[in-house]
Parts: sequence; C-alpha cells; structure tokens
Amino acid sequence: MKTKIVFGAAVAAVVSVASLTSAFALDYRPAEIAQLQGLDKITARISTFEVPVGQTAKFGTLTIRVDACYRTPPEERPESAGFLEISDQREDAENTVAELFSGWMFASTPGLSGLEHPVYDVWVKECIDPNDQGSGAVEQGQPAPAE
Repeated sequence: MKTKIVFGAAVAAVVSVASLTSAFALDYRPAEIAQLQGLDKITARISTFEVPVGQTAKFGTLTIRVDACYRTPPEERPESAGFLEISDQREDAENTVAELFSGWMFASTPGLSGLEHPVYDVWVKECIDPNDQGSGAVEQGQPAPAE
C-alpha cells in the first residue's frame, strides 16, 4: 500500500513539473542583429553597438563574434540570447590572441554567463530583427499608432 502511495505521489510530481516546464518554455526566434553593450572599466564609459549575426566587432582590444542571436516574440516574456565568441588581441611582441569567452549570453541575466576581463565587460542587450516591424512597440518620441 505504501509503495502505491509513494509511486502515485512521484508520478503526480513528475506530471506537475513537466506541465510547469512547458508553461514557461520560451519560443525563441532567430534575429539578424545582436545589440551589445560594452563597459570600459577604466573610463567608466558604456558603449552600445550592433553586430550582425556571423560578423565581428571590435571593442577596445576585444574582438567579438556573434554566431547566433534569438529573441522571444512580443506577446511572450521579453528575452534575448546570443552566442558570442570573444577574444583579446594583446599588443605585445607576439600579438597574442587570448580566447576569453565562448557561449550563450542572456539579456535578462547578464551575470549568469558573462565575460571575465579586468578592463572590459560585454553583455547582450537585445536581439533585433529589422524585418519584424509589427512588434507593436513604439519608439520613444514617436506618436502612438492610430487604431
């Protein structure tokens, strides 16, 4: 009798966890441009720059390559995630390149998977799809759309 109760409770727990997981699963869609922010810790300046997927950008001595960028549709919880490869081009006699980071960065939780560098911080701000103008968002300073 006890084994039936324990088994039944285990099945109920698995079903409830599975339903919660599917309820919070996000529908990521590919985007063409990653909007990144970089912090120079020496000057305390923050720079915002856009990098098309598959291309690289320079930020200080860093070279940042965006391999993928995904975002959720406007009707879901906002989230953007990008796969970045970041290397540091040192200006020494050999011009060595140090691979610093390779992985996913999430806009909502930049501390989860971040770049560790003594001078620079880089994080994903947003993934942008220029073809998706029907997001319903209104740019700042623009009048609201007429219904």
